[in-house]
Amino acid sequence: MNMALLVSDAMHFRVDYEINPYMRTEVQPGQAAAVVEHLSIVVAHRAAGRRIEYLPSSPECPDMVFTANAALVRGDRAVLGAPPPERKAEMPYFQDWLINHDFDVVEAPYAFSGQGDALACGDLLLAGYGQRTDRRMHAVLERELGYEVVPLRTVSPQWYDLDLAVAVIEPGRTLAYCPEAFDEPSRRRLSGLGMDLIEVDVEEASRFALNLISDGITVTMTKGAPKLAAALRAHALVVVELDTTELAKGGGGVRCTALTLDNPLPSRS
Repeated sequence: MNMALLVSDAMHFRVDYEINPYMRTEVQPGQAAAVVEHLSIVVAHRAAGRRIEYLPSSPECPDMVFTANAALVRGDRAVLGAPPPERKAEMPYFQDWLINHDFDVVEAPYAFSGQGDALACGDLLLAGYGQRTDRRMHAVLERELGYEVVPLRTVSPQWYDLDLAVAVIEPGRTLAYCPEAFDEPSRRRLSGLGMDLIEVDVEEASRFALNLISDGITVTMTKGAPKLAAALRAHALVVVELDTTELAKGGGGVRCTALTLDNPLPSRS
């Protein structure tokens, strides 16, 4: 899990529009600093033994650094994202990359924030809705990728993508989540999974603490969430904390910058 990742770069990262509560056009990221932040994330992935695939960003796509929204991949199949209009120009680049790397690509028939709203957890899929993804996509993801969907509704644009509110730490064993980000039925669904749940408070979650990448051994996450970092270390995980100050101005953290390419096929016979 998360040992093969598709990344882009922050060469053209800027805030041209406001499509989440963290974006303000009058507060532009420092371009050089953003590039350094992103490169530091890539270096950390490689140090953890993760394979990195690279797709250069395009000048007309200021959010292309956030590759997680491009699709959801399982095996050799990918369901392409269907993002807000401001980000639609990215999709042909990602679609071409996936096709050229032998993925069978399915276009989403409804609004879909890609992996941002769809977190693989073994044969389960934690699937967000209520903000950027149409709930009808859940049936599409079940049909096309064979997941058992766990629908989770976030209650505010603050959690515009699911990957700001919950993180898969060890599939089938450990999740981290912010209870306040979800409605009551969703909290019950998470509790009913029978996994160890690490609770993260709103303060740390709002700093993109849960927008992390875990391979079950190493967790790569943003700085500024000492309670979550300590909890993860208590689970015998290696925790690498990185500065994502500039990337956060676009509403993203570590998880947003990488599309997972190695989600395994169903384990059940």
